[in-house]
Amino acid sequence: MGSQIHAFVTDDNRLRLIAEKVLSGERLSFDDGVALYRSPDILAVGWLANHVREKMNGDVAYFNVNRHINPTNVCVAACKLCAFGRKKGTEGSYTMALEQAWETAASGYTEAVTEFHIVGGLHPDLPLEYFEDLVRGLKERFPQVHIKAFTMVEIAFFAKRSKLSIRETLERLKAAGVDSMPGGGAEIFSDRVRSIICDHKIDGSEWLETARIAHQLGLKSNATMLYGHVESDEDRVDHLVRLRELQDDTHGFQTFIPLAFHPDNTPLEHLPRTTGMTDIRQIAVGRLMLDNFPHIKAYWQMLTPKIAQIALRFGADDIDGTVVEEKIYHDAGATTPQGLRRQGLMRLITEAGRVPVERDTLYRSVTRTEDTFTVAV
Repeated sequence: MGSQIHAFVTDDNRLRLIAEKVLSGERLSFDDGVALYRSPDILAVGWLANHVREKMNGDVAYFNVNRHINPTNVCVAACKLCAFGRKKGTEGSYTMALEQAWETAASGYTEAVTEFHIVGGLHPDLPLEYFEDLVRGLKERFPQVHIKAFTMVEIAFFAKRSKLSIRETLERLKAAGVDSMPGGGAEIFSDRVRSIICDHKIDGSEWLETARIAHQLGLKSNATMLYGHVESDEDRVDHLVRLRELQDDTHGFQTFIPLAFHPDNTPLEHLPRTTGMTDIRQIAVGRLMLDNFPHIKAYWQMLTPKIAQIALRFGADDIDGTVVEEKIYHDAGATTPQGLRRQGLMRLITEAGRVPVERDTLYRSVTRTEDTFTVAV
């Protein structure tokens, strides 16, 4: 460790103490997390995050070929963070018939996708059977494709509406063909923050408990954090520590995905957008605090491809997928392309000095020949 300490240079004394912990593999504390957010030396924070990233994942940077499906934007909630949701019957609201959703999965796509990513609004009328049939239909039509579907918030809503427990709801959806779960809806776990930005959603403890049950049933999931609105540094660290504690218990989280708040077209549009420095720091702090998460994703749709590329040197080892069409963040003003092809993602990764590895949802490597693929076992 001595040579590594000598290689680490900073004028921030607090960061030097944190570096000793990081380089010796010691877990960082809550106060360490706050110090990382407040350190003026972003390059030193990035150096430490990159050290951990390379220790865990080497030079590899993952991407996948996926397709986003948002079956409805009708939502009973009215979260101030959201530009996607619409009330039933209002202009711009939509709900896909099952055939339409299945056609959306197949349309305009020439590459062999390995994942369907499915999230939507909290529709007041759609029964659980609609979502079961949606997943079953996708499995029948695309048996080789992994289905990553429904956030913890959606699961809790389905359960309440169907008068089922969280466990029963998850068991039914898993039986229908759900293979894993995305990490959305976590936002910030702080009750104070949630009362401002998403008071219609389940609280942080309920999100974590739903994730716990999903993991117990063998469903892997991701975890997100929405930052750059009304939260404090302490709120961010609390969020990370609570994720870390659950991961200690279940080992069910695969990837942490920091999501920058996009204020356009939301009731919070008076707030400024995050800066590139904030985005890069969030990736780095996530990597340093979440020592038990295998992967940190730089979601290029929100960060822009250029910032996501830089993030591969600040702790991220995943740049997400081809996506094809993404509605939620584009409704909130995202100006990134709707999709990137495999070659574009591979170029971003290669020019960052990383080795591109196409993966499936469970991080198994994919070998592709034209429009077919095989997955490493």
